[in-house]
Amino acid sequence: MSESFQFQLKKTDGGARLGEVSMPRGTIRTPAFMPVGTVGTVKAMYLDQVRETGADIILGNTYHLMLRPTAERVARLGGLHQLIRWPHPILTDSGGFQVMSLSGLRTLDEQGVTFKSHVDGSLHHMSPERSIEIQGLLDSDIQMQLDECVALPATPKDIERAMEMSLRWAERCKVAFGNQPGKAMFGIVQGGDIPELRVRSAQALSGMDLKGYAVGGLAVGEPQEVMLRMLEITLPELPTGKPRYLMGVGTPDDILKSVARGIDMFDCVMPTRSGRHGLAFTRRGKVNIRNARHAEDIRPLDEQSNCPASRDYSRAYLHHLVRANEALGGMLLSWHNLAYYQELMQGIRQAIAEGRFADFMAETMENWARGDLEPA
Repeated sequence: MSESFQFQLKKTDGGARLGEVSMPRGTIRTPAFMPVGTVGTVKAMYLDQVRETGADIILGNTYHLMLRPTAERVARLGGLHQLIRWPHPILTDSGGFQVMSLSGLRTLDEQGVTFKSHVDGSLHHMSPERSIEIQGLLDSDIQMQLDECVALPATPKDIERAMEMSLRWAERCKVAFGNQPGKAMFGIVQGGDIPELRVRSAQALSGMDLKGYAVGGLAVGEPQEVMLRMLEITLPELPTGKPRYLMGVGTPDDILKSVARGIDMFDCVMPTRSGRHGLAFTRRGKVNIRNARHAEDIRPLDEQSNCPASRDYSRAYLHHLVRANEALGGMLLSWHNLAYYQELMQGIRQAIAEGRFADFMAETMENWARGDLEPA
């Protein structure tokens, strides 16, 4: 642990990077996957379980927490860490992505965004300064600038306008954040699927000398090859010695290919959301536990896993739980998926340390393609 925010790049293997973020509440091993705790809970999971899967950090959401229980109430209750019983690092996103998804319920101008709550229809205004204030009340360790995230496809004019606005908001967020020892504010690269806009955004943010940099506005409807091309264009423009975070991504395949291009941090609701809908991610690819072929399959999802949900319950039982709409089915599959994601990240980190990431990536993808019909 460190009393200040520090990032150490320990080794590279091709484009892949092995590193470590040190801060007062703990150390984050990178590449890292951050489970999403949108409203102060990683859905269907105890946070002790989340920690046991190998998570060093979780994510909370500014938009949702400001609406309920409210950031001011969280502060009065001792901050988000104390409220949810997670003493380790927390990253909060700015709320920009969630506000974007409100479409007709929001208006946006230079000062910020005014929107109606999806909870009760009440009217709220979030400026860059207010976003940072809320994140401060939550007492998160890594805070994100407010940005405007445009869904793709979009017109070049809209993409450029949002990118320029996001840069101006980044400057305001930096001023509002000030100097907070042991904490960090990250900027967010925007620019949609237009290479020159991505480069301009990354260069301008780099000039602000922030503690870390996120790549936003991807995985919002564009094909994977477009996302990867934008990473190839953007990442060389960002400082080598600072962490790089790809927001809202993704599948295990997305993660592997993004690590290969130099990403250090990821978050996504996919492992828990998929688990609640009966889909498991495994070493042998995706498994839809709802399928009839699992009804009498006594095999576990992964007999080699250290996770009890993966190792100790038969596919037949999981199939029964999911088909019967029992809450335990979603709980066990979410637990399994989060454990698999963290096992994947640990494998990635070990492979980079040993200089064999390309081989690890090829073997992992080959195992996914082989499928799960036969024992591993």
